[in-house]
Amino acid sequence: MTISKKLEKAINEQITAEMWSANLYMAMSFFCEKEGFSGFGNWLKKQSNEEISHAYMMADFLIKRGGTAKMGKIEEVPGTWKKPVDMFKNVYEHECKVSEMINKLLDLSVEENDKAAQDFFWQFVREQVEEEATASDIVSKIEKFGDSALFMLDSKLGERQ
Repeated sequence: MTISKKLEKAINEQITAEMWSANLYMAMSFFCEKEGFSGFGNWLKKQSNEEISHAYMMADFLIKRGGTAKMGKIEEVPGTWKKPVDMFKNVYEHECKVSEMINKLLDLSVEENDKAAQDFFWQFVREQVEEEATASDIVSKIEKFGDSALFMLDSKLGERQ
């Protein structure tokens, strides 16, 4: 079964959104490195790479289903934040937005009666639960323990492989 044009268009928009997310996390990584938080920088580099891999996964899926993968224009991302907690709040808000976008893709897959697409997007739905929880946990720790949590969190997040 060939993928519908409506779903193809939506997936291509998500590919562009994934690349925007990759750029956002890359900019956050640069910011953290400049501010002396190399652990945060490492964690955010991994986040950036993960978003790029999502874009590739979506493009591969689209091509396998007879569609054409395209990438739209990627808008500029923010590059500075007042404090690390502000940046991580931005991460959490962004992950919530990504969850909404993925949910809409799943909903469209249901509307289009495309079982393969439904199955494909469920992996991202499950992953977003973890992404939101991780970002929320980081924000919560910083808010509860203040600046004293930054060193411990920077060290812990720097361990991400």
